[in-house]
Amino acid sequence: MSYKSEGPEEKALKEADGRYVEYSEELADTDDVEAQKRAKKADDRVKNRRQ
Repeated sequence: MSYKSEGPEEKALKEADGRYVEYSEELADTDDVEAQKRAKKADDRVKNRRQ
């Protein structure tokens, strides 16, 4: 077990839906932005089906 302090790589990781995802809006290109929009729409469709 490691008790080292959290480095920049670990801080860049965000927990979303049980997965660790590394994402920075500042560094996103147009393909990244489009992929994020498609992923959000897909997530919304799944959530609407569950209701």
